[in-house]
Amino acid sequence: MNVVAVDIGGTHARFALAEVANGRVVALGVPVTLKTAEYASLQTAWQAFGAQVGALPRAAAIAVASPVGGELIKLTNNPWIIRPALVRERLEVDDFVLINDFGAVGHAVAQLAPEHFDHLCGPNVRLPENGSLTVCGPGTGLGVAIVHRFAQGYHVIETEGGHQDFAPLDALEDTMLKRLRKTYTRVSAERICAGPGIIAIYETLAEIEGRAVPRLDDKAIWSMALEGSDSLALAALDRFCLSLGAVAGDLALAQGAKGVVIAGGLGLRLKDHFARSGFAERFAAKGRFRSLMEDIPVKLITHPQPGLFGAAAAFAQEHAQ
Repeated sequence: MNVVAVDIGGTHARFALAEVANGRVVALGVPVTLKTAEYASLQTAWQAFGAQVGALPRAAAIAVASPVGGELIKLTNNPWIIRPALVRERLEVDDFVLINDFGAVGHAVAQLAPEHFDHLCGPNVRLPENGSLTVCGPGTGLGVAIVHRFAQGYHVIETEGGHQDFAPLDALEDTMLKRLRKTYTRVSAERICAGPGIIAIYETLAEIEGRAVPRLDDKAIWSMALEGSDSLALAALDRFCLSLGAVAGDLALAQGAKGVVIAGGLGLRLKDHFARSGFAERFAAKGRFRSLMEDIPVKLITHPQPGLFGAAAAFAQEHAQ
């Protein structure tokens, strides 16, 4: 059957037509990206997408950057409000699935072919077909999910693993933690290993070197780092990758993972930096469990629209049962 896949974030809502069969995604159409600020609601954006592509199928797979329980879904950094009880009426659909955006990424990991994953570290083998996979993705926050694969299929478990405590591993990270504690009593991994975390890293490095730097937002620092136009920003990028490697390793240990996937738009932008940043060393540096960690394949998901693909995959799985 055909379904409209939707991936709603704070700034953009992405739409695509998808074909699903036998619990899997058969095809994903060309995505259409709309700015959420230009539309009053999901309904009006849905109608705008329909005006571009023609008659829409009466099925929707919707991923949202928010928890999806309860009678009302309020999105972060987005004024839209979604009432699940009204989705069928407002979107004129017969069937729909609502899923957290990172839960959707978990479904994408479970269903995408091997060519959509790049090797980062550990054994250069395919992700295992049985057992648990840890999926973590740095973006505005740090998303974390578990994909448990077994002979009959798979199950996605959405988690809040990005909010585990941040554990510093050297003097510089001790300083980062001390700086953040002035603002947050409890410092989670997300405060360092998500997009906005680059600010704390950058300002800590400046403080250590006695540099006076202007107050910059995370977008500006990331731009300087990825362009290589500022040495301090580049050092902050390297430290970000180190910290992310350590956190990904902690998650894998806690979840009993047989494989790890790094996801998120920021993860993909860091593709060329992981290998030379020390990410792999930090991932494996778990004391007595180093040899176990070195046997875990770590991949980067490279599909351009894992949220859309995963939303469609979640719909396919639910309606195959």
